[in-house]
Amino acid sequence: MNAAPTGTETGKETGTDPWGTPTLGSFTGGQLRRLGAVAGLSRTDVETYAQVLTDALGPVAERPLSLAPPARTFLSDDHTPVEFSLSFRPDATPAMRVLVEPGCGADSLAHQGRAGFEAIRTMARRWHFTTDALDALQDLFLPPAPHGPFALWCALELRPGGVPGVKVYLNPSAGGEERSAATVREALHRLGHRRAFESLPQGSGYPFLALDLGDWAEPRAKVYVSHDRLTASRAGHLSRMGAGPGPAAVEGFFRTAAGFGPGTAGLAGRPGLTCHSFTDTGSGRPSGFTLHIPVRDYVRHDGEALARATRVLRHHGADASVLDRALAALTARRPEDGVGLIAYLALAHQRDRAPRVTAYLSSEAYAVRPPVVEAVRRPLSVR
Repeated sequence: MNAAPTGTETGKETGTDPWGTPTLGSFTGGQLRRLGAVAGLSRTDVETYAQVLTDALGPVAERPLSLAPPARTFLSDDHTPVEFSLSFRPDATPAMRVLVEPGCGADSLAHQGRAGFEAIRTMARRWHFTTDALDALQDLFLPPAPHGPFALWCALELRPGGVPGVKVYLNPSAGGEERSAATVREALHRLGHRRAFESLPQGSGYPFLALDLGDWAEPRAKVYVSHDRLTASRAGHLSRMGAGPGPAAVEGFFRTAAGFGPGTAGLAGRPGLTCHSFTDTGSGRPSGFTLHIPVRDYVRHDGEALARATRVLRHHGADASVLDRALAALTARRPEDGVGLIAYLALAHQRDRAPRVTAYLSSEAYAVRPPVVEAVRRPLSVR
């Protein structure tokens, strides 16, 4: 997510955008409308949410795609400040989400963070929810001179009826990367999860802390942990849930999503991520566990990523044809003609619920990363 791919062209320059959307807002808004139809949302709802996305982007929504991205955002490889996702459960319509970086294009990380906080407060006034949990953490995540790759992201779960579920993603390295663990510990303590930090597995960093705001059955505080050179066997033992998934289920997902067969091991490129969700302040154990695999770094092209996603979805009883239609709603290109449209595959376990598979989908508003011609990044060999 840190650097733009080379040798790429914008849709405006190549004329490959069949919908004629000249600005960042109209391009991503069009994608949201088409993807929302695939996810079963009504026309009224998708129009409402397209306007919400435009409002969240702010002034950069009117920026022509013929110009460079408004900022080198960490949110996507081509620096589009928008990402979509579909979350699948057995025998259910997939839940659609959009992740956006409000304040993208501000002249400093501090200004971007303040714009992001204000965007969340505007949503709170519109949909009548409190920002108390976020306000309690503002000094930790928006210091006078913040560090790190981003300030604040906002994810919206696009529900029928035009009122989304709101999630906020914060940067634990805002006070310096060396303080990220202490920042996560203090944030959890302020949120009432005083024993939660000790239950987290060891990793190589803490890229995100997330909060559910508004109307959620069980609002969560979520801690993401990165794991360099993650192996299937290690992944199988990272859950800290009291009655979580067995190692075999997690290892099976890891091998399918990463494309690793017998005799191969760790992620040699972009690290894997785990997410640990906390809902009960009386317990130090998480109620949820998710493993995220950056599939785009371990395939030659999106045709391979789609095949792996299809196997995972079918294994978990979900309708894989929805993902085919979703990709067609986002872009006219063939999956084999690029890599990165499917950015991550994730398997989520939440207490008392069936496992959930999520595919994270790139907008590619500015660039398409070309397919790998010679070789994929290889996994580490087993010694």
